[in-house]
Amino acid sequence: MKKRYAAVLGGFFLLFLLSPFSWGAEMGKFKYGDFKSPKRCGMCHKEIYQEWQQSLMAKSFTHAWDDAEYFKLALPQAMKLAKVAGVKGGCIACHSPLAFLTGDIPPKPPGAGTRANEGVSCEVCHNITGTTEKVPFNFSYTIQPGRVKQGPRKDVKAPHGVKTSQFLKSPEFCATCHDEASPYGAWVKETYREWKRGPYAKEGVRCQDCHMYYGPGNAARGRFRKDMAHHVFHGAHFENKLAGAVDMAMYSRVREVRPGSSLKFRVELFNGKVGHYIPSGSTEERMLWLEVWAIDSAGHKYFIPVDRKGFKGEEYTIASSKALAYQAMGEIMGIKGFKGIKRDGGVPDGARIFRKPFFDPKGRMTICQWYTANNTLVDYRIGPRETKVETYTWKVPSGVAPGPVTIKATLYYSLVPSSVGMFLKLPPTEYRPMVVNTNSFVVEVKR
Repeated sequence: MKKRYAAVLGGFFLLFLLSPFSWGAEMGKFKYGDFKSPKRCGMCHKEIYQEWQQSLMAKSFTHAWDDAEYFKLALPQAMKLAKVAGVKGGCIACHSPLAFLTGDIPPKPPGAGTRANEGVSCEVCHNITGTTEKVPFNFSYTIQPGRVKQGPRKDVKAPHGVKTSQFLKSPEFCATCHDEASPYGAWVKETYREWKRGPYAKEGVRCQDCHMYYGPGNAARGRFRKDMAHHVFHGAHFENKLAGAVDMAMYSRVREVRPGSSLKFRVELFNGKVGHYIPSGSTEERMLWLEVWAIDSAGHKYFIPVDRKGFKGEEYTIASSKALAYQAMGEIMGIKGFKGIKRDGGVPDGARIFRKPFFDPKGRMTICQWYTANNTLVDYRIGPRETKVETYTWKVPSGVAPGPVTIKATLYYSLVPSSVGMFLKLPPTEYRPMVVNTNSFVVEVKR
């Protein structure tokens, strides 16, 4: 009897741990008036306020993709399906914490211009006091608004009180929102945990060191610091941060080819600059893929598909224009007979995709992280300081022009598959391909 009771209790405890909308920040505990506006903070912290305005922290609720994902998909499904009802407020707990903390759930869309539009504001981060979890996730932050602000320094003089916070400077602070478990118990964001398992954690390199660089700046009312923490929070949404994040090299033993012969070569991709996997975060929607093309002396282009390796789940890492996915979107939006849309957007057939696919309770690939029941089939992303080696075999066409042929490889990244962006009518900037890196070599075609 005791063993049975222990098993039941253990199962309940596991369910509690994996149920993502049950603890941490308390919905409806405060009023909007308990929190100052970012503009108020910007009266003294002018440079920091300007940086924050340009960041995705300021746009975490108003950003086009986040707007569409919540109001077109997550919220409607939460209103219909009890299992995911928690996302009605759970998404907002990190994308518009003030709306969540004040019980403004669901908040009005960004067009209404409410205080929900403030996103992750100054008053959110600098009022967080800690976390309820040993390893934080799912908005498990504790928060206490008031005149005393949490800060990273001891030598601050301000019109309001300042309490030095070690938690504010820790990666665990970031983990409260950047790691997430779905209502089905699947880990759908693990950026902190990826970092923790990798080499950078052992070396003491924190999230803040890369995403809040330390350098000269005026912290408040013209007070200059040599090591101010800049509030730009650049990540993969910013092309200048993404460029060169993965190093690329190409190798071939052959320098001359003839029509009908085969050219074998390899492309090596090394993640030497990202402290977690790439892509990371909401990996169900991120696209990272490698295209290789041959361009002959007459300007003709030939796409070269990657050689297959044969690992389990590899079919999800090879682009296919015939593969359909994301059927849950049509169901949520009430589209009868919806069979899905192109899984890989406009990526050429045979290109290598570095992804970790998510699957809904019906076993279909999904872009709805809250509706994810399993994502353990395959993880073919690039880990920190990991090298991925892709091999290629190009059968030289009979019609290729004689002379030099350039073999060019390009690693692309987009925030969502182009098919999803077009389906949800997002601005093209939300799904356009961004170049991470490129390289090439030249062979001579002889006849």
